[in-house]
Amino acid sequence: QVQLVESGGGLAQAGGSLGLSCAASGRTFSISVMGWFRQAPGKEREFVATTGWSGGATYYADSVKGRFTISRDNANKLVYLKMNSLKPEDTAVYYCAARRLSLSTVVAAQYDYWGQGTQVTVSS
Repeated sequence: QVQLVESGGGLAQAGGSLGLSCAASGRTFSISVMGWFRQAPGKEREFVATTGWSGGATYYADSVKGRFTISRDNANKLVYLKMNSLKPEDTAVYYCAARRLSLSTVVAAQYDYWGQGTQVTVSS
């Protein structure tokens, strides 16, 4: 099993920045892909960004491309999401996810492990 714990959410003003962290523990050797997703009230969980656990390409949702950056620190088993130029529509609970299979995907159901989520609220 893999455990994921997010941190770093909070309140920001539109145009501001926030950074999220995701700490992985347990059988982390089984992880191939890490992703960030978000879910706003009354909406489905949506893809934000993904990266290979040991390198490889990163992918972003069109809605965050150019504003958000996913990165990782393998030595410390951390994945980050740096969010700049925040918009009120970025308000959501943000989830970290891990996938065993090596093919990157934007489909939430194809991830095997999930964190508990952290709230991000952007005021206008």
